[in-house]
Amino acid sequence: MTTIGFIGSGNIGSTLARLGVDAGHDVVLSNSRGPETLQSTVERLGPRARAATPSEAATAGDIVVVSIPIRAYRQVPAQPLQGRIVIDTLNYDPARQGSVPEIDAGDTPAHLLLQTHLTGSSVVKAFSNIFFKHLATLGRPAGAPDRSTLPMAGDDAAAKQAVATLIDSLGYDTYDVGPLAESRRFAPGTPAQHAYLDPAGMFAAPGRPASADDLAKLLTARAASPEGTANR
Repeated sequence: MTTIGFIGSGNIGSTLARLGVDAGHDVVLSNSRGPETLQSTVERLGPRARAATPSEAATAGDIVVVSIPIRAYRQVPAQPLQGRIVIDTLNYDPARQGSVPEIDAGDTPAHLLLQTHLTGSSVVKAFSNIFFKHLATLGRPAGAPDRSTLPMAGDDAAAKQAVATLIDSLGYDTYDVGPLAESRRFAPGTPAQHAYLDPAGMFAAPGRPASADDLAKLLTARAASPEGTANR
């Protein structure tokens, strides 16, 4: 099984940690406030979970999930992540999270920002277009007719394969969108960002499954608005 490190243990991070533990993986959680603030979360997750600092979580993880406000991307420890696979779940929502000058100035698109910081890591974009409550409930066994597909993008084929294997263990198929730059196709403001919402667009609903065919249609549909708002 895989050890998953988490830099950021909020809604998406803690949901993925639960899915990981339930699938038999070990998880190492961290946040910006210190391991002691995660003890109740670790107790709920059980013996496969432990709390650590971000650097410790980065070092421990076979795959490391970054799930923090994007404005704090410079706080992700680059050195411990050298040569490692990193899952980038980040979206840009300046109204909720604060602005990022590099993005606003047009220097770096939001979907490429983490890779520009982690130049020695293999970054794969995933879990960035699904609401955490839907992520917790839409997972299905392999081969189930209502199994959902999650998009991913990255520049390293081996890293994407490792992430796809992990995602499969969590109850989802994957759709390889291509290089990391192509993650713009499921960024905020695109039809694919809403793939798992119910037809009325309600986040509180259980969510609706999205097959690979469903996702492919959304990924090629015209974006409703430019990147700039997030769903979670």
